[in-house]
Amino acid sequence: MLSLLHFLVLGSILFSLSVVGIFLNRKNVIILLMSIELMLLSVNLNFVAFSHFLGNDDGQIFVFFILTVAAAEAAIGLAILVVLFRNRQTINVADLDQLKG
Repeated sequence: MLSLLHFLVLGSILFSLSVVGIFLNRKNVIILLMSIELMLLSVNLNFVAFSHFLGNDDGQIFVFFILTVAAAEAAIGLAILVVLFRNRQTINVADLDQLKG
């Protein structure tokens, strides 16, 4: 039987992996976006776990809002990456340090 502790440990492992992914890889924008998505999914896992074990549906309602924001963030982030790649021919963060209006 899985307890609340199992879900919280899994959520903390996923969150830690995403933080490590953000701090160690600062060169590729796609991996940075994937790490942010993993961070949001680990928070969602904690919300669902607490919602289930407390018998309350509020956490699951928050998950729907977070998934909506995450989907919009992914769509906008990928659209920005496509435009940057068309203009600069790279998605390397070190090469994207100058912005021109």
